[in-house]
Amino acid sequence: MFVVLDKDTIVEEIIPHLPKRKRGFKPKSPISEIINCILYKLKTGIQWALLPMKQLFSEVVPSYKTVFGHYRKWCEEGAWQTCWVEILKKNKSKIDCSSCDFDGSQTPAKKGGEQVGYQARKKAKTTNSLFLSDRQGLMLAMSQPISGEHHDLYNIKTHFQEITSVLKKAKISTEGLFVNFDAGFDSENLRKITASEGIIANICENKRNQKSPSETEHYFDKKLYKERYTIERSNA
Repeated sequence: MFVVLDKDTIVEEIIPHLPKRKRGFKPKSPISEIINCILYKLKTGIQWALLPMKQLFSEVVPSYKTVFGHYRKWCEEGAWQTCWVEILKKNKSKIDCSSCDFDGSQTPAKKGGEQVGYQARKKAKTTNSLFLSDRQGLMLAMSQPISGEHHDLYNIKTHFQEITSVLKKAKISTEGLFVNFDAGFDSENLRKITASEGIIANICENKRNQKSPSETEHYFDKKLYKERYTIERSNA
């Protein structure tokens, strides 16, 4: 049997945060095995129809459509984010927020999707998401998918607040948080947004931006910025 997370971890960390069903049919397969099957699909990227169901279930083997139905239902109910917030909250002591990194990551989506657009730099249809990681490269939060034709600063206030809201729900304060941004995020608007959250934004200057002579110089720590490779590694 293929195991992504052991049964005890799934039972203790995930199942308690899933919506309780008062009506409908009770699944014939254990919920822990259904969750393990979903995690296997997400980890491997395999198509739903090609899931090795017999190797993922010990007794009653459901249809992959049944597993997908559970996955879609929990997505619509926000159950996965609730699980993630509770895991973050429980493991705050293991997170190193002495320096965080913020970046976007493009994912090819050749078969389309809800938030997909042509990205000239990638020469393909892509979807983009923004991520925040701690100093160890551990992902803390991400934005909703963004259509690939948009630049990183598109609707940045909404997407940045999506990320900080996850931290706040997990009781992780944004006050005094030091965050590295690459040159693609060099904008006065983002600096105002981060300042309103109490975040110290370490943004690399974009030399292509036209700066007015009267514009003040912004603080930039080159040494800490060089350590932002951790989020590049995590995205890779």
